[in-house]
Amino acid sequence: MIVSVSLGIGPPSARRNSRTTRRVPLGRVEMHGTAGSGVETNKAAGRGVTVDSRETIMVQHNQRTRPKEARQGDFAAFPYDRSAVERFRQAFPRARWNDERKSWFVPGKTAARRIERWLAREAAHNDIHGDIKGRDAYDFEPIVSRYLEVGDDLCIRTPYSKSLIEMLRAIPWAHWDEDLRAWRVPFRSYEELRRRWPRIEAAARRNEPEEKKRRRNAEKDSEKQRAANARSAERRRRRYPLPADDPPPAGRPVATGQYGIVVFVEFSGEVAETAELAEHYPHADRTVDHVWGRWRVPSLAELVAAWPARREPGPEALSRGWWQPTLAELRIARRNARSMARRQRARKPAGADGQGTRVH
Repeated sequence: MIVSVSLGIGPPSARRNSRTTRRVPLGRVEMHGTAGSGVETNKAAGRGVTVDSRETIMVQHNQRTRPKEARQGDFAAFPYDRSAVERFRQAFPRARWNDERKSWFVPGKTAARRIERWLAREAAHNDIHGDIKGRDAYDFEPIVSRYLEVGDDLCIRTPYSKSLIEMLRAIPWAHWDEDLRAWRVPFRSYEELRRRWPRIEAAARRNEPEEKKRRRNAEKDSEKQRAANARSAERRRRRYPLPADDPPPAGRPVATGQYGIVVFVEFSGEVAETAELAEHYPHADRTVDHVWGRWRVPSLAELVAAWPARREPGPEALSRGWWQPTLAELRIARRNARSMARRQRARKPAGADGQGTRVH
């Protein structure tokens, strides 16, 4: 690689009319001059070439990079709705979720106009009379429950439960209000809410603290409770049986049957006993020798960087016990990791007084 170095040497009048150009390798640049000439001796290796204001160095075009801050685009925010998110991702496949701003970043110079057009189409897609019809339906056949409050829309407060969250997410236009710590459902979705309400209310009652305590006392020392305790103890050991001749790559997120997406950090070589496999890992093929692998939960950065599989795992991968995660599996894991990160940021300092019931 050759660079051109132009040096101005001599008195000012001579430097204005004549310049000396030398071609030297980029790996080593040497410039010599006398004191007062404005030329200093400089040696540099590789790309790190430092010159003064009198020197001009020609740099390759591909060495100039644009900072990330210069990326052009705009942010889009709208109430959460699973079908709306799917339509948005289809319309903007390059959009990426920004967890700090709680909105989608769409790159491109025309992003603002394209987002505005998409939001206008979504508004036109909604039934303009839907809220009026839903309010009339509520007046005619209301839902009476201590978990439901009625105002400009329907506000739902329930004890925390993963199953409840999935039920509420399935309702069109239902979204979580971080300030109110409650789910909000517009009246246009009242019919769908009324259809699902018996299961929602039953799940909310099951997850009341008193009801959960009563169930724990009733199931104490039962066969079901002992099996659950054994599964929890096995999970805390952070181990997983792997075929001795076909282990997963270490340090990369892979999907498993029991524990979802994990990262294996160590292969101890300890042989897994058949009795333990039969009790906790029924998928393991008894005709193949298994060894224990140690795993950990992947970070959000690792999940974002993971490359999804092109197809669903086949019978061979399922019997093996691990496979490259699919895009659907990665999305669920990323969503859970983001939720965990938000809970950790919002967690009160140790020793803080007052702990309320978690609601979602």
